[in-house]
Amino acid sequence: MSSDASALVETLRQLPKAELHQHLDGARRPETAVEFASEAGVDRTLEDARRRLAAPVRCLDQATLLSYFELPIRLLQSADSLRRAAAELVEDMAADGVTYGEIRWGPRLHLEQGLGVTDVLEAVARGVADAREALGASAPLIGLVVTALRSHPPGANLELAQRAAAFGPPVVGFDLAGLEAEYPAPPHAAAFRAAAAGGLSLTAHAGETPGTERIWEVLEFGITRVAHGTTAIDDPKLVETLRQRGITLDLCPTSNVQSGAVADLASHPVTRLHREGVSVTVSTDDRTVSQTTLSAELAAVALATGMTAEEMA
Repeated sequence: MSSDASALVETLRQLPKAELHQHLDGARRPETAVEFASEAGVDRTLEDARRRLAAPVRCLDQATLLSYFELPIRLLQSADSLRRAAAELVEDMAADGVTYGEIRWGPRLHLEQGLGVTDVLEAVARGVADAREALGASAPLIGLVVTALRSHPPGANLELAQRAAAFGPPVVGFDLAGLEAEYPAPPHAAAFRAAAAGGLSLTAHAGETPGTERIWEVLEFGITRVAHGTTAIDDPKLVETLRQRGITLDLCPTSNVQSGAVADLASHPVTRLHREGVSVTVSTDDRTVSQTTLSAELAAVALATGMTAEEMA
């Protein structure tokens, strides 16, 4: 990173920011991963953990990028590990100048050692509360977004949505994620209806793979935000629909390059979408997997795409 880029990152770090798209399991501190691996009987050095947790600058495809979640998910199967991971992420967000953040994760991925969905929700909520109490006045406000997986049975995702809605604050939203190319969204419509009926905000991952069909699908759920949605720029009708409905795209530039959704940062559509009137945000997606921070993402967007400070505000 150049000295100018480093200076910009530091300037941005000191500004209050909101981060709306980041995954708990993609933001594990490598040092903590080594500690939990040792307790789980998995021999990992810090160097090995970093190699297993941090994806390369460019992966073959979305599936390859998602493979970097295997180790952290394996190590997040107890209430204590979930609680600590959530607390540490809140601490890291505060250090990056985040004043409001949302943390999303798939509770059904953490049931391998006897936890139930409600246990998982309680553990993450407790970790957030612990960190906010310790940070005091510098603590960011945190909302939790419960994520269903496209590959999971629709009935299981419906139950997940019902439990998420019943849990109450700090759970604020419901999401759908996973391999777009293999798993369409419509089978999970009932889960979104249940989440909406329970008062949760709706978002869904779409638009990381070629074409815009998956974005059009999730718009039918009544969502207000799309996680990623980079391919929208290729469909003028979709761009106009997003603009008219006020639907926000929560974009993650470094991650979008890693997954192959865009070729490089210079060609990332965030600035073009913004200038065409689409509401956009910038987030990390996965701080550890993408080896980034929100301040670094904003600096990268400014330097690579020409987005101005006024446009970022």
